[in-house]
Amino acid sequence: MSVVAIIGGTGLTQLAGLTIRESLTLDTPWGQPSAEVLRGEFGGREVLFLARHGHPHRIPPHQVNYRANLFALKEAGAEAIVAVNAVGGIHAAMGTGHLCVPHQLIDYTWGRGSTFFEGELDCVTHIDFSHPYDEELRQRLIAALRTEGCEFSGRGVYACSQGPRLETVAEIVRMERDGCDIVGMTGMPEAALARELELPYACLALVVNPAAGKSTGIITMAEIEQALAEGMDTVKAVLRGVLAG
Repeated sequence: MSVVAIIGGTGLTQLAGLTIRESLTLDTPWGQPSAEVLRGEFGGREVLFLARHGHPHRIPPHQVNYRANLFALKEAGAEAIVAVNAVGGIHAAMGTGHLCVPHQLIDYTWGRGSTFFEGELDCVTHIDFSHPYDEELRQRLIAALRTEGCEFSGRGVYACSQGPRLETVAEIVRMERDGCDIVGMTGMPEAALARELELPYACLALVVNPAAGKSTGIITMAEIEQALAEGMDTVKAVLRGVLAG
């Protein structure tokens, strides 16, 4: 399998079990990435790892330098990307602890550096983004999830909100009406930038809380942190399965 880069989100700022061979401090035309790019071995395969929010977790989703992150991974030799995202559950099937491999997304963000194709260009460039996630990589994730025997959904629509605040009940109602199943804050422009760099990209989303209005109480960080702690061992097992495939 090609060299896979793993982008770790909230709850995955370190990849336990990664034997680090090299730490790359890279600069890019768009500035520095969130953290060093780690090159090493995980699940018996060469892998690159980048903590999306930095290590320690310090960069909020709307201030992540997505362009620098993706460019740095490409420069380091990434040939495919698996992104791990913590999300809220909108659809009834997306309960806390559920895993989802989304097949579509809707972008509700604004003001983020969202393309490499700007400035003084030789020509205007448009990418086809009809299907934002690479299907072969999605199927590898699905196969690994089946092997683990955990509850998961092999399809779903990811809503990307601006953050860093959580959404209002009315916003979740709108997203549900739009057809969204899960909601996170980091799925875009990451997926589009990967497509611009011609890097196959797929998302493994862990539901860490019910979205606003989908439970009787308020959403607390304590609940989210508990769900992250309980779900990350499964996430890491799935990543090993993908690399072994």
